[in-house]
Amino acid sequence: MATLVRNFAPVFPAVLSNFLNDFERVAPAHQHSFPAVNVIESEDAFKIQLAAPGLKKEDFKVNVHENTLTISTEKKEENAETDGNYTRKEFNFSTFKRSFTLPKTVDSEKIVAIYNDGILGLELPKKEQAKPKEPRLIEIA
Repeated sequence: MATLVRNFAPVFPAVLSNFLNDFERVAPAHQHSFPAVNVIESEDAFKIQLAAPGLKKEDFKVNVHENTLTISTEKKEENAETDGNYTRKEFNFSTFKRSFTLPKTVDSEKIVAIYNDGILGLELPKKEQAKPKEPRLIEIA
């Protein structure tokens, strides 16, 4: 038994590697990628830009709960083709979910989202007390 394990062990990683390489050629691995995100801060607001080409605004779900902003999407496609005595079905499923912890300076009641040309843009306005104030001259009595 020890001989079998000793002789088989060096071959196993190569067999597993070949199997996985062959599998990926036949069925590419599910893409676990997240859309690129830009976060920009100005004096009045934070802006989030999320690159998501090929989606529609109806595909997105954007919600705020307490101090967490969550952006998610789920898209399912199914194509079926029947020709003679065979049927070919193809399924495509893509999903992602991104969450952002909002600073206390964000006015979550006034967040606005717009989807245009493959970019989901969100504007997160700052609360009035968080905006920079003009310097004030204090007179000495």
